[in-house]
Amino acid sequence: MSSIRVLTLSLLCLLPLGAAQAADKGNAIVSAAHMLDVRSGRMLDNVVVVVEDGRITQVAHGPGAAIIGVDMPRYDLGEMTLLPGLIDMHVHLDSDPSYGGYTGLQYGDRFWSVLTVPHAQKTLMAGFTTVRNVGASDWNDVGLRQAIEEHKVVGPRVVTATYAIGATGGHCDSTFFPPSMDEKGAYNIDSPEEGRKVVRTLHKYGAQVIKICATGGVFSHGDEPGAQQLTLEEMEAVVDEAHMADMKVAAHAHGAAGIKAAIRAGVDTIEHASLIDDEGIKLAKQRGAWLSMDIYNTEYTQSEGKKNGVLEDNLRKDREIADVQRENFRKAHAAGAKLIFGTDAGIYPHGDNAKQFRWMVKYGMTPTQAIQAATVNAAEALGRNDRGVIEAGRLADLIAVPGDPTADVTLLESVPFVMKGGDVVKDARK
Repeated sequence: MSSIRVLTLSLLCLLPLGAAQAADKGNAIVSAAHMLDVRSGRMLDNVVVVVEDGRITQVAHGPGAAIIGVDMPRYDLGEMTLLPGLIDMHVHLDSDPSYGGYTGLQYGDRFWSVLTVPHAQKTLMAGFTTVRNVGASDWNDVGLRQAIEEHKVVGPRVVTATYAIGATGGHCDSTFFPPSMDEKGAYNIDSPEEGRKVVRTLHKYGAQVIKICATGGVFSHGDEPGAQQLTLEEMEAVVDEAHMADMKVAAHAHGAAGIKAAIRAGVDTIEHASLIDDEGIKLAKQRGAWLSMDIYNTEYTQSEGKKNGVLEDNLRKDREIADVQRENFRKAHAAGAKLIFGTDAGIYPHGDNAKQFRWMVKYGMTPTQAIQAATVNAAEALGRNDRGVIEAGRLADLIAVPGDPTADVTLLESVPFVMKGGDVVKDARK
């Protein structure tokens, strides 16, 4: 590769897109009128980004910024704004909201693994270049991750949890069937020792993060969201075992007591956090736990859930918890708790992930803070310092939108330009 030099803008000659597509994959020069520096929240002007072998090698900005002397594809995005690829910390790519309640039983097990493919593609096309899949059946997320990494299917970078760990009869167990059917979750635990064994097993078969269900849930049967379902000792054993394997732990936790127990056990992220109280917020700040609060999806479930077969009792719990969760999001943010972007995609249609941004702004964040929750903060919580920021050394996962998303965050609901690892996977500019 020839050397890279920063010279005046008059020396920059941009090739048409067709010529760029013929060059080596993973190499590109991208220029745009604006770029959001998600670390500082500042908007930078006249930006040029150099990508080599899928990673950013140089970022130049300011009057006269340009790159010449490099033979690689060049993408001139004009007046658009560049941002890092977005990160959703809570998705279920093998779930589809079209099949609620018992309606999914008419399909075989492999149906759900096949659905991960279009779901992953829709997610990437929406600008989400990384997702954390916190709970899947039949190792579906591992198979999908491997197929994406082998370039057999199109999708984001997937961080896999495999099966969620729950208590017998709890939210992550199979609770919709009578005893005669003997249905149960594959990896229930009812003691600290069982917790350690399950963590080791899940890690053996492809888990990169561990998901536990510390409390009841909304879309399970026979429980309530506020009830704690794993003991502190069980959660401590899971966290200790996961951390020894260098894996982080996410805890599904709606209820206040379960949230606090999970934080005390050392979990890294609290999912939902719907009924968190003041003590829980204070504890999260003290222990450095991240809160991932999915405050959009009720808009979909309440309007579409019944026609999709969701049971009334589940819709009732969804209604009761929605506004409480949103107000607690506002309270947690105002108190300075660490918040990340997680949506529970699969409860609503995949690809609509960015619809949550407007709700985060409505309930107290600035647009910039909401974007930071889905970029630099999410990368930190994920433990992946190779993404989430546009700077040298990071993965070349970039998106671009027309206009200023720090003034109108809804621009992220329709992303026309997506690059993953230096390769343009979507270019819908007009």
